[in-house]
Parts: sequence; structure tokens; C-alpha cells
Amino acid sequence: MPQAELAGATSSRSRLGRTFFWFCALAIVLAVSLPTISLAREAAPASADPVLEDRLMRISSELRCLVCQNETIAASSADLAVDLRNQVREMLRAGKSDAEVYQYMTARYGDFVLYRPPVKPATWVLWYGPAVLLVVGLVTLWWLLRRRNRMAADQFDAEDSALPEPHNNNGPGQRQGPTR
Repeated sequence: MPQAELAGATSSRSRLGRTFFWFCALAIVLAVSLPTISLAREAAPASADPVLEDRLMRISSELRCLVCQNETIAASSADLAVDLRNQVREMLRAGKSDAEVYQYMTARYGDFVLYRPPVKPATWVLWYGPAVLLVVGLVTLWWLLRRRNRMAADQFDAEDSALPEPHNNNGPGQRQGPTR
């Protein structure tokens, strides 16, 4: 085979290889993205009453998602959060007050469903525990520092005096240090 024909064949093979590479890359991208596209949901239609939706969002932002636990039901996309939002919406449409909605939710799910649980004996540790721990820590620090200031100076050298004196093999008047 002449040299020119060989160069042309190699060029067409590399073009074919690049085309195959991009085709495979496109197939992988589509294979990864198509399942996520199929999981997309249509947004739930907002109520025709904006005042009702405003109340719903205000109440939903005060209720914890029981699945996510770090999100409100207003921010969560979990199925239970969607169900709870719909339940709150229906209760508001039925004329229930905000307090009645909160009371219903706490009766059903406990104080955990509230982002700001009420102050009562069962939640005192939650509300006052961090402040008590901070005060205990500060008092302990103050006590330790006060005790340390009252210690005599020779008590601080206890670790140093427990170490043996370094041995000096050099005679008197001889230079200390590394030998050559």
C-alpha cells in the first residue's frame, strides 16, 4: 500500500473512533438523564384564594416534615409533606382557625411536628438545657482558673523536676556540645 493511502485510512479510522466516542458519550448522558426526567412532577395548582395560600404557607412553615425532620412541610417535597399540606389546605377551606390546625397536628403527631415546641415541663431540657450547660461550663472554667491562680509557683514545675538531670560527660571547663 502506498504511503498516501495508508495515511488516508488512518485518518478515516481516527474520525470513526471520534464519532463512536461522541456517540457513546451522548448515549450515556441520555441514559442517565431520561430516568430523572420521567420522575419530574407537575406543580400542584395553587388555590384560587391567595389569602388561603398565604395562611397555608405560614402554617406549613411552622410544621416539621416527619420524613425529612430538618425541613418544614412547606419546603419538603416528600409525599407525606405534600399530604400534610393538602390536609392543612382542606382544614383551612373548612373554616378552621390556625390554632385548631396546630392543635389537630400536635394531637396526631405530638409536639415534634412543631418547629417551635411549647415551653412545658416535657420540653424544658430542650429550651433550657443549652443555657444550663453553658453556665455549668463557665462556672467550671472560672473555678479551675481560680484554683490554678492560688497554687504556689513551685507546683507548676512538678513535671520538670520529675525529669532526670541531663548527664554531662565533659569535665569541668570543657566545652559542651556535639563532638566532632
